[in-house]
Amino acid sequence: MPRHISELIAAHPDDAPALGAPDRPWLSYGGLRTLSRSVREGLAAWGISSDDRVAIVLPNGPEMAAAFITVAQAAITAPLNPGYRREEFAFYLSDLGAKAVIVPEGYTGPALEAGGELGLSIIRLHPGEAAGAFHLSAPASARPAPVRRVHGAQDVGLILHTSGTTSRPKIVPLTHANICASAQNIMHTLALSPKDRCLNIMPLFHIHGLVAAVAASLAAGASIWCSPGFDALRFFGWMDASRPTWYTAVPTMHQAILARAARNTETIGRTPLRFIRSSSASLPPQVMIALSETFNSPVIESYGMTEAAHQMTSNPLPPRPQKPGSVGLAAGPDVRVAHEAENRLVTEPGEVVISGPNVTPGYENNSVANEKSFFDAEGKRWFRTGDLGSFDADGYLTLSGRLKEIINRGGEKVSPLEVDAVLMDHPAVQQVVTFGIPHDKLGEEVGAAIVLREGMSASETDIRSFAESRLATFKVPRRILILEEIPKGATGKLQRIGLAQKLGLT
Repeated sequence: MPRHISELIAAHPDDAPALGAPDRPWLSYGGLRTLSRSVREGLAAWGISSDDRVAIVLPNGPEMAAAFITVAQAAITAPLNPGYRREEFAFYLSDLGAKAVIVPEGYTGPALEAGGELGLSIIRLHPGEAAGAFHLSAPASARPAPVRRVHGAQDVGLILHTSGTTSRPKIVPLTHANICASAQNIMHTLALSPKDRCLNIMPLFHIHGLVAAVAASLAAGASIWCSPGFDALRFFGWMDASRPTWYTAVPTMHQAILARAARNTETIGRTPLRFIRSSSASLPPQVMIALSETFNSPVIESYGMTEAAHQMTSNPLPPRPQKPGSVGLAAGPDVRVAHEAENRLVTEPGEVVISGPNVTPGYENNSVANEKSFFDAEGKRWFRTGDLGSFDADGYLTLSGRLKEIINRGGEKVSPLEVDAVLMDHPAVQQVVTFGIPHDKLGEEVGAAIVLREGMSASETDIRSFAESRLATFKVPRRILILEEIPKGATGKLQRIGLAQKLGLT
């Protein structure tokens, strides 16, 4: 079983396709291994040791996928969102303690300015002919690194930040063993084989794309066709070009794809998918059912987070059932629920906790967060996910929301996911996010931001009346905003925390 990223690509045939992209020849596994050696030698020549941190600021595509896999074998990778502003790059590069940053050839953006101010080595990436092939260049003044220590399974291969929606982002180090364990878990859950091909539309500065799409596929000897980033208008053309067996996405992407599916039935018919995967946010049951019916394919909703190197639970493949509204069965780590305030496991609904080889050793330089997030029980070390959930009789986990997202309306606790699910049943509702609005007497009031289906209409009164017939009075949104678009994060997830402030309701 692989325990180092280099082992994920070590055993597959030289000529087997690994990385593809629009209008580019495939990069083979043999080519990816050759590229790994070249990157390792180049970084050493420029003074980058195996313990140094190398930020990667590249657009989505095969070069980003290849850079992650190859640089992680020689140093510690830190992929960053290329859409950051200078101030954001300055914070993340400094917080990471990066020694170098890889940027595209000809790049003049804010990462260059921020990296220069911090005295980082600027390494340029020059694409090759094949998808994902490249060579690197760096200033001639760089000095060779001292004797390199070879990475081991417990060495850090990837560093990411938590989203930091309500507080300073936390640094999450993931070891080679963490990444490989998660890749193997996903490979087994999805029964991936060399016959599979993933159409990647996820950003590759995020754990979902890096591990579920890229690392899990490579572990199986499968191939990844890398899009330049999500675009609902181009998705079906990419399906035709790449002939995938699956794709993975966040719910907002699936909804955008569904909105265009009726105009692309021929493409759907000639490109059968073995399954569709959804993760990183709760998939409304209505969307899960519509996806399955539209593509005549099982929809596998999974539950993951950065601290777990992505996957924790997953709905299984057929013939076992996929349950709409559930994030499925434990799929790799041990998954339990714990008391929200006390460090003990419980059988009733509580905070979801996990334990396993895919779980981060702990936040970096943050003893307070580690004290709150980890505890020992029943001979294992458990990580608190911050999510509330419960298991049904079959072992399927259902989440009721983030602890931080639960709305406290005058002492009555409201699960935003429950309200979302009810409002999604309204025939005119395309998307919904239920969220808390500060209230001077109750503490919080229930609000909902809604996007209507194209060509349909509904008033705030209509939607509230619909909710009143299906929800207890205290759960009914008192403020409903009908919007053209709901604010999303960098990975396409709808933003629940802080939404009241973004919409000017505080």
